[in-house]
Amino acid sequence: MPAEWAPHAAVWTAWPSDDELWIGQLEPTRDDFAGLVRALVRFEPVHLLVRDDEAESDARRRLAGAAVAFHRVPYNDVWLRDSGPIAIANGSGIRLLNWEFNGWGRKYDAAIDNDIPQAIAHILGTKAIDTGVVLEGGSIEVNGTGCLLTTRQCLLSPERNPSLSEYDLEGILTACLGVERILWLDRGLEGDHTDGHIDTITRFVDERTIVTVTCDDPGDPNYGVTRENLQRLRSFRDTAGRPFTIVELPLPAARLEFDGTRLPPTYANFYIANGGVVVPLYGDVRDEQALEILRPLFPGRTVVGSPARGLITGGGAFHCVTQQQPAGTLVDA
Repeated sequence: MPAEWAPHAAVWTAWPSDDELWIGQLEPTRDDFAGLVRALVRFEPVHLLVRDDEAESDARRRLAGAAVAFHRVPYNDVWLRDSGPIAIANGSGIRLLNWEFNGWGRKYDAAIDNDIPQAIAHILGTKAIDTGVVLEGGSIEVNGTGCLLTTRQCLLSPERNPSLSEYDLEGILTACLGVERILWLDRGLEGDHTDGHIDTITRFVDERTIVTVTCDDPGDPNYGVTRENLQRLRSFRDTAGRPFTIVELPLPAARLEFDGTRLPPTYANFYIANGGVVVPLYGDVRDEQALEILRPLFPGRTVVGSPARGLITGGGAFHCVTQQQPAGTLVDA
């Protein structure tokens, strides 16, 4: 599985639809989405799924003048990092893998979203290879040289693959994604309905550098979790036995809630594009600090921020709604 900073042919995402699904927050969410897509088109081709006439009309209006390819595809929701295909690469080309998606452990209806990998493969003139295993893209993070980060809270959730042990899952990840070493953290952020996706807490920014979120409030449940993760990350070694460089990235200062539930805003949910990095911002006093920490970590890329205060009401941000298509020739065998 290529690292996210490897060259992309394009990025895929889907336009937010259904105000009932977004609990009255569809308008601000679409505003944030328009900002994200306009940021993405600066760096690489964008393929946008739209599920009906209303969604396509709204997206075309808000994105007027932006170079976007529209595709009419049915879907439940927009979280293509989790429902979309995951690509692997070798000398013969790029293959798309179709993992099972069951709504983050059967929390939400995802029957239509489970068909998205094959729908995208069909658009691209190929087929996605079925794995038969439940896995979300946001639950794994790779450095492209054999290491994969994940959390036990998510991958060992009994509502995903109840018959598979940690040992079984390590074997599947190794075989399907071409990784050699699985680096396990235990837990993710409070309020993350994905059960601790790695892309909200800890990210590779190059082969040997890891960014991880921190919390400085001892009264916050995220305080102990992030300290534990930081300690464990410092003990990890790459496939050559070398320690990683660990960079701390503070969580937003303000606690955000919606509909009585805590939200998981995080600057770690950035998307790495061909020539840039798009970072979610929340109108928080730490927005600029986060950008200042991330900019030196991506030499040769333009690091930009874009509002995500509406989008986070759905539980995720920019990495959660994007799925990169690596550069290369697509093959289906």
